[in-house]
Amino acid sequence: MGVRIWSAVAAVVVVAVGLVAGAVALIALLRVELTDDVRQSARTRAEQVAAVIESGRGVPSLTVSQQDEQFVQVLDARGDVVAGSPNVKNLPALADPRQGSESTVTTPLDEDRFLVVAVAAEGPGEDRTVLVGQTLIGVEEAARIVTRLLITGLPLLMLVVAGATWMAVGRALAPVAAIRSEVEAISAAELHRRVPLPPGRDEIARLAITMNRMLDRLERAQSAQRRFISDASHELRSPVASIRQHAEVALAHPDRLTDRATSERLARTVLSEDLRIQRLVDDLLLLARADEDALRPRLRPVDLDDLVLDEVRRLRRAAPGLRIGTAGVSAARRLADPRGLGRVVRNLGDNAARHARSEVAFDLVEQPDGRVVLGVEDDGPGVPPADRERVFERFVRLDEARSRRPADGDDAAGSGLGLAIVAELVAAHGGTATVTDGRLGGARFEVVLPPDPGPETRAHGS
Repeated sequence: MGVRIWSAVAAVVVVAVGLVAGAVALIALLRVELTDDVRQSARTRAEQVAAVIESGRGVPSLTVSQQDEQFVQVLDARGDVVAGSPNVKNLPALADPRQGSESTVTTPLDEDRFLVVAVAAEGPGEDRTVLVGQTLIGVEEAARIVTRLLITGLPLLMLVVAGATWMAVGRALAPVAAIRSEVEAISAAELHRRVPLPPGRDEIARLAITMNRMLDRLERAQSAQRRFISDASHELRSPVASIRQHAEVALAHPDRLTDRATSERLARTVLSEDLRIQRLVDDLLLLARADEDALRPRLRPVDLDDLVLDEVRRLRRAAPGLRIGTAGVSAARRLADPRGLGRVVRNLGDNAARHARSEVAFDLVEQPDGRVVLGVEDDGPGVPPADRERVFERFVRLDEARSRRPADGDDAAGSGLGLAIVAELVAAHGGTATVTDGRLGGARFEVVLPPDPGPETRAHGS
């Protein structure tokens, strides 16, 4: 069953329960009010007769205007009828006053139900009791008419409620149908399409806005995925083409392979390109794990200053022409993944060495609030402010970086994945990576790591 049917049924059930309860209460209240009017009328007539008897003027005339609606009887102390209205003149007492001042009886007068009120009258001689009976037929008739009207009107009202609910819910769900139709028509090749926005700011309008935001994210993710695949294919094509070229040359001129130097040079070239492919594939796998939220650092105590100094020694061997400063490196110990943070320090060092003119500087400090700040800067051209967020994206290489050769052994610089890997690994440790202007005139890459996690997080990470 659809929402419209369920809504209509629910509305009818709720309204029906409420109206039936109200109808029952209305009929009961009507009976009480009309019966009270009958009681008051009977008591008034009985008190009038009792007042005449108590005045000593004897029994007054007991005539009634409507023979089938009222009767009057006067009883002596023994309960015998001493006087009565013409319609009950020869009948015994129709009610026993000893049972109370009020009772309901069925009389021989058309076998109708009467409400009988008993009022005591203390005359000059013997005490008397005045019984006045008032018919309840008016009460029954009024209740019957109201009940008949309710039985006729309530189903009609239920139909009106069902129809109104059906139309209102249908009108409210019309935008949902349009949204569903549009979403069903959107395919992976048409993520640029958006669902229609209904007027107003109700829940359905907010749903449409949320779905459009979701489609925006999907479109951006698809674009990033396509760009990622394209860039990865481009990066893999170069070493593969190089290996193929050298293999074809070797097959075309096998006589040259007799030269040991030529064979060794060919082997070194193929091995270098193969290592380049392997490093690129490793980087791509790492980023794929980051996309799947599968980067789970294995935490253990790490001396971060040792990681920095190891990287400094490696850079000094790889780029002997650079001055590499470590004056700002102080001791810092953290619960971290040594391989992950080692990769961060190496990528930052390679990036700085590749862009530096003559100098690179490292600094490491633990702040009073427990955070650790690692800075790597160079005296190169720096990073323009407009590119300082984009530089951490995958396969992003600024124009200046494209014209420079990567440092020896730099596996990620040439592909534009080094800083993207830094950002992912730092985020996995709960930190942030940013780039600003450095004191040396070039770029300063800064990594901020939060204080050590609590015991529960530490146990989970290890």
